Parts: sequence; C-alpha cells; structure tokens
Amino acid sequence: MSINIGVIGTGGIGQGHIERLNNQTADAKVVAVNDINKETAAIVGEKYGAKVYDNPHVLIDAPDVDAILVASWDPTHEEFCTAAIRAGKPVFCEKPLADTSEGCKRIMQEEMKTGKRLLFLGFMRRYDAGYRELRYAIESGRLGNPLILHCKHRNMHPSGAAHTTDMSVTGSLVHEFDVIRYLIGEDDPYISAQLVCPRRAKYADEDLIDPQLIYLETKSGIRINLETFVNCHYGYDVQCEVVGDEASASLPDPSHIQVREAGTIGFEIKPSWQDRFPEAYVVEMNEWVSDIKSGIVTGPSAWDGYVTAKVAECCIESRETKQIVPIDLGECPAFYKK
Repeated sequence: MSINIGVIGTGGIGQGHIERLNNQTADAKVVAVNDINKETAAIVGEKYGAKVYDNPHVLIDAPDVDAILVASWDPTHEEFCTAAIRAGKPVFCEKPLADTSEGCKRIMQEEMKTGKRLLFLGFMRRYDAGYRELRYAIESGRLGNPLILHCKHRNMHPSGAAHTTDMSVTGSLVHEFDVIRYLIGEDDPYISAQLVCPRRAKYADEDLIDPQLIYLETKSGIRINLETFVNCHYGYDVQCEVVGDEASASLPDPSHIQVREAGTIGFEIKPSWQDRFPEAYVVEMNEWVSDIKSGIVTGPSAWDGYVTAKVAECCIESRETKQIVPIDLGECPAFYKK
C-alpha cells in the first residue's frame, strides 16, 4: 500500500521532506506540490514527477492525494491544516501549528469533530536518537527524580532576514518546550514562565534582542532554564542536561571524530539544524507514513502544538512586563490524552 502525498510549501524544509518521503520512506510517494512561488513549485514538481497545483485547496481535495504535508509560510498553517482535517485526510504540519494558541484551539476543535486524530505535528526532536536515549535514562529511574534541566539552543546566525525577537521564542524555543515535555512526561505541565534579557550580543541587529533566557517551572517543581542565542557565530549547538537526585545525564553530541591538529583537539560543530538532525527527520517521516497506514496517529498532536504556543505567549508577555507569568493551559481534552 503506497501513500500518495501532496506537499504545500516547496521551500527548504518542504524540499527536504519531499526527498525523504520519495527516497527514504517506505510506501510513500509525493504526487502533488504547491507553493506561493510558482517557479519553485514547477522546478520541484518536474524533479520529482509530481503534479503542480496553483491552488492549495484544490490539491487538498484532489481524489488521488491520500495525505497532506504542510511546510508553507507559518501564518498559513492553520488554514491548510483545517482544510485537510475537514477533507478527512491525514496531515503532517511543520511547527508551529498556528500563529497563536487560540488558532491551535480552533484546529483541535475541528479535529475532535472528526472523532479521530488526523494531525501529526513536526516536532522532530522526539525522533532523535540522543533525546530518546536521554528519555530512557529518565524513565528507567537511573537519574532518580528530575530536579533541574539546563537547555541551550544556539544558532550560528538568524535564519532569514526577517528574524524578530519574538521568533527566537516562537520559532526556536518551541522545540525545547515540546521536547522537555517528551523527556519528563507530559502529565507534568508548565505552571510559570519568566524571560529575562542579558546585554545584546554584538552581532545582533539593533532591533533584535539576543540572547534571551527563559525560566520555567512545572507542577511537580522541576525547574528549567533555557537559552536561545541566534547569533552565536560558531555553529548550531543544541544542549540538554537533566539533573536528578541520583545522577545527571546530558544529551550526547552527534557522532563525530576527534582531530588532533596544530596543538589542539576538537571536533566539528554542525552549522545548521539540517546537518544536526538528518536522521531524526527520516525516522519522523517513516513513523508518520506508518501511522497513516495503521490508521492510528501516534506523533505529536494539536494539543502539543497548543501547549508550545501558549508557553511561548507567556514568555513573550514576561519579557514585555518583566514579571513571572502564570501558565494556564486548561484541561487537556480526553481526545488527546495518551
């Protein structure tokens, strides 16, 4: 059984997913593409033998398209995910799910009307071998009770000329907000957020606050400190340490060789997220297609998208008000409880 997939958004992340689906995922084929940039869509369509649609909604409704992958401009995610859900088709959405937590709620409401999960959200760190190893160390009890998490998310430079202060939280740290819940257990919700700003890095644009520090607390009392720094200049560097009352464990760096040269010893730090997480994306795509075939969606949900959006909004409010902001997520609908 081969799954015919339509992709909306043929930019960098969209093209990466198309390549993985066609060449690294069993029983999947991209048969349709759409992008606001028609020239790019045409090039990608020709390369992969996919039909090019000028209208994304026509693509979604096409009878020969079994499932939809949304990798378009972030503000369009809610529209296209909602359309796919209303069409009754499985949909993979790159993060963020929507621009606001209220937008995520609207998607949840549409999905719950169908009576089954259709949406799989692209938080690919859950599929990284290092994070899975770290989760196992926590679940096994080897660390004891988690007490503190130290997390860092550093980029060599901002991705795109339009990068804003808020995007460091809504575009980068949302990965941290999600993967921390994956590590410590999703039944231990965040209850407060604080964002503080040190002095601006010299390479940051005048209108960009960078770096930023975030402090989160969970219901059980776990304390989490997060750093986002999008102008670190030395590479793409993601770190996580879990401190427990029995032991601590740190996320391993990707596989590498050590080089002794000119009086130094070291290894390469990857330049971008594409280079840091290639295997995780492949595992993610294979699990999504496997879920489609089984009819049971197991990946990150619309509720997970809502949680990260809500936490991001509270962090931004904290930066603006210089206050610790309570996080009121409300009750998770039974529909989304695992």
